[in-house]
Amino acid sequence: MNSFVDYSPEVQEAMAAGQALVALESTIIAHGMPYPENKKTALKLEAIIRSKGAVPATMAILGGRIKVGLTDEELEYLATASNVVKASRRDIS
Repeated sequence: MNSFVDYSPEVQEAMAAGQALVALESTIIAHGMPYPENKKTALKLEAIIRSKGAVPATMAILGGRIKVGLTDEELEYLATASNVVKASRRDIS
């Protein structure tokens, strides 16, 4: 499975250090709110998680890859794209 998953450097470091991770789905960014509130909300949630000593791991499927921990550019893409398809674990295969 790891050959299909890309972990952000921040998530990789947290896993190596045994630090707490908080998984966040990307639906609210892509489908839940209008831009720019969607991106602002995502960044605010990530900041709250960091302030509590954990690392946020927002997840999405981008370019056929499972992404765990999104870059600012990836968040921006999801926040502004109009053709994002919802996916669940049943859709991954």
